Order: sequence, then structure tokens, then C-alpha cells
Amino acid sequence: MVAGRSGVALVTRFDTSAFPVQIAAEVKGFDPELSVDRKLVRRLDLFAQYAMVASLEAMRHAGLSPYPEGNPRFGVYVGTGIGGLQEIVKGALAFARESYKGISPFFIPRALTNLAGGQIAIALGAQGPSLCVTTACATGNHSIGEAWRVIRSGEADVVLAGGAEAAITDVGLAGFMVMKALSKRNDDPATASRPFDVNRDGFVMGEGAGVLVLESLEHARARGAPILAELVGYALNNDAYHETGPAPGGAGAVRCMQLALASAGLRPEDVDYINAHGTSTAQNDSTETQAIHTCFGAHARKLAVSSTKGVTGHLLGAAGGAEAVASVMALATGTLPPTANLETPDPACDLDYVPKLARRADPRIVLSNSFGFGGTNASLVFKKWEDR
Repeated sequence: MVAGRSGVALVTRFDTSAFPVQIAAEVKGFDPELSVDRKLVRRLDLFAQYAMVASLEAMRHAGLSPYPEGNPRFGVYVGTGIGGLQEIVKGALAFARESYKGISPFFIPRALTNLAGGQIAIALGAQGPSLCVTTACATGNHSIGEAWRVIRSGEADVVLAGGAEAAITDVGLAGFMVMKALSKRNDDPATASRPFDVNRDGFVMGEGAGVLVLESLEHARARGAPILAELVGYALNNDAYHETGPAPGGAGAVRCMQLALASAGLRPEDVDYINAHGTSTAQNDSTETQAIHTCFGAHARKLAVSSTKGVTGHLLGAAGGAEAVASVMALATGTLPPTANLETPDPACDLDYVPKLARRADPRIVLSNSFGFGGTNASLVFKKWEDR
């Protein structure tokens, strides 16, 4: 992300020669068996494999170990936008060929959206609050925000929270393609995802997982945890306007950002950086820009704003999780990730989008936006960690 190096390339998993769209941001070099037992890998759809590996990485980084005897104050809030699409397609084709005899006994467990979190809980002994959020592209932010709430309520000490997605299948690509949502820049995949650029022509499908360890301050201090940042605010709402498009002027997004700042006890001028939803679609990017202007007023001109989807593509249900990682690391390292491929800003997108090159800074407050189909919105507010 910091290097601005795109992960978008021609699709390798299936034949796209008859498709107008032939590009995606596939996870490359992924071997779940480096972290997960082979027998368990067989029981997991690809999205759940991503979720499991990301959760194990997060646990290791946080200095946490599994609880073989179980821990009723350890929870898992890992969601997905679509879930086991690969398994559903495979099962449908097998049924068409052989009726019920062609269906694998793993079909339902692999397909269910909540089985990623379920299998993580089983593997790690997480007997506490468990929730699978499925709110399209806002899934990751909603999962993290609801985990924050359950810790604040005193019902859990630690929650793994984020999102996972693996929808780059022929059916998945075709579905978004016929909606005319995807970039057709097949001749130059690396520059296809170009948020806020006047020449953007749609988003690029991505995949993967992003998971955070959320922990109460008391619990984190007691065990000497390596704290990276504080999550201090969260809000969610709905446009109640259209199944796929944002409300005019981003009215729902404005309210969501305002509510998130209010929950954190912060003013608009306290925010230094926004990790934008920034999908590289004409309507989303300009509407989010309008919403930021409305929410932040004159301070909008002083904000740094960037979209990491220029390098990752749009991870759908995993986007908020991955972008929360980017937001936390911006605070922890003092480096703002750039908006890759932003060559010619759209006149309707007139903010400081940290174009092309990462920027050294000292952000203290970061806001991360995720907006999904169905009008669902979620904003998270992170604060630089200062021991006190």
C-alpha cells in the first residue's frame, strides 16, 4: 500500500477470454497449509481460509495464544459480504450433473457466511460473543465497530474483528460486470483502479481478509500488549435511498461521519486523515467528496484523504478490515498510504488525495469510511496511541 504497487492483474483462476472484464486483484502465493492443518483447510471455503490465516497472524502479532480450555471473554466478529460463493457455484454445478449424489458433505459448512468466524472460534477457543456481519462493502467496518461496542459493554475482553472475501469466481465477476460496475482496463491492469481520477471507469474486484485484535485497555495493559492505536469512535446508518447508489450529496455518509465523531467526543477539525471508501467509480468518489466537504466544512481542505483501493482493488466484505489495518498503521508509523494511479483528478473530486506517493505525517486522528449496497454506511475513528 505504501509503495503504491498495484495487485491488479489478468485473472488466472478461470477463463475470461469471452468476458469484457478480464482483471482482478487476486491474492497471490497463498498457502493456507503454512498456518492451518490440512484437514481443516479442506473444510474451509477460500474466504474462510483467508479469515483464518489473517486471524492467526493478528493473534501472533498481538502476542496472544489460543485457549485450549476455552475463554468465555474472547470473541470473534469476522464477517463477509458474500461468503462461500466458490463453494455455492461448485455445489450447484455438481447438483446439475449428479443430483444430490454430487453434493459434498462439506457444501453447507463451506458456504455458510458465519462458518469463518465459527471455525476461528473453534480453533482458538473463543467462547465469548460471536457475530457474523454481512453488510456488503461495509461489513469489515461494521464488524470492528460492533466488536468495539461489545468490549465497551463489558461482555468481552478481546475480540478478533474484521472481514474476509473470496468472490473472484466466474459467476462473481460476471455478476458485477453486467451491473457495469467494473473497470474494463484489461490492457493495463495495474492502473485500472484509480480512485478520484477523471479517467476512472469502475472498480476492480479484490479479495483477502483484514482482521484486528480489539482489546480493552485494562486487559491490554495487564498483559503488556503491543498497542498500535485506540479505536475511539464508530457509527452506522442507512441512506434508505437506493439498492446500489449513494444518496444525493452523500447525505447518509455525512450523518454517519458526524455520528462517529460525536461518539468519539471529537470535532471535525480534530481529524487529520481519512481513509476513504474511494472505490474508483464515478458516483461513489464524487459523492464521498461532497460528503466530506459537508461534514468537515472549511477543514476539508486541510485533510489528507486517500483510497488504498488503488492497489488492493475493492475487497468487498473484506475492504473495511484491510482499510482499518491501513488506518492503524498510518497512526503507528506516521506514513499516509497514497491513492495509487491518481494522474488527473476529477474536478468533482477536489480534496488532497495523497496522489501516487506516500507521505510522512504525524496524524493523531484517522477516520475510515465504508459504504455498502443497500445504503449501509459505517465510519470508524482511530486515535494515535499515547500511553497515559
